Amino acid sequence: MSEQQIREELTKYARKAVTQGLVVGPGGNISARSGNTMLLSPSGFALEELEPDEWIAIDMETGETQAGASRPSSEVLMHLFSYRANPDIQAIVHTHPAYTIALSLVFDHLPHLFPDQSALVGDIGFVPYVLPTTKLLADAVAAKVTEHSALILVNHGLVTTGKNLREAYYRTQVVEESAKVYMIAKAAGEPKILTDAEYKEIQSLESEAYRVQLLQQLKS
Repeated sequence: MSEQQIREELTKYARKAVTQGLVVGPGGNISARSGNTMLLSPSGFALEELEPDEWIAIDMETGETQAGASRPSSEVLMHLFSYRANPDIQAIVHTHPAYTIALSLVFDHLPHLFPDQSALVGDIGFVPYVLPTTKLLADAVAAKVTEHSALILVNHGLVTTGKNLREAYYRTQVVEESAKVYMIAKAAGEPKILTDAEYKEIQSLESEAYRVQLLQQLKS
């Protein structure tokens, strides 16, 4: 994908995040890698307001922005450190989904509940509360992005990664749906969760591997 195509993808998924209620106001931030450049949402903008030319280009090695560019998202270090920690990551979606945040306030885990979650997200990590926008948070997230494609930030939100924006965004949707299902089930009784054996069995299915492969293709 060219840088311009990635900018257009970022704009599309930013608007999806707002439309689907995953962020409100100027909350959340999204990025994608283009070669040695990270394209990140600017600070102070609501995601639905952004146009393709407004995503901030940041040098992956130096962390420097283009001269005259707007200020990048205050979570710039979280994105930058995560890309550096895991070179396989090509896109990062950070949102504030209501059910995911609510779950983080009362539980310290989100078990495997249904096949999509197990196949497309895997084990979901938790990051204890750290003051947002700080190097401490960036370090805490970067320390776990090699093990998890989805991290719930306690009292804060959700970070998902992927080999493209489509995969990262789909994981956001699946985690939020999982949190919603778990919270509803917990209110009614004790949920039946998938065992480790059932989880591994789902991940071994050829059909699920094919679906993951399709998500990772560049077509959106």
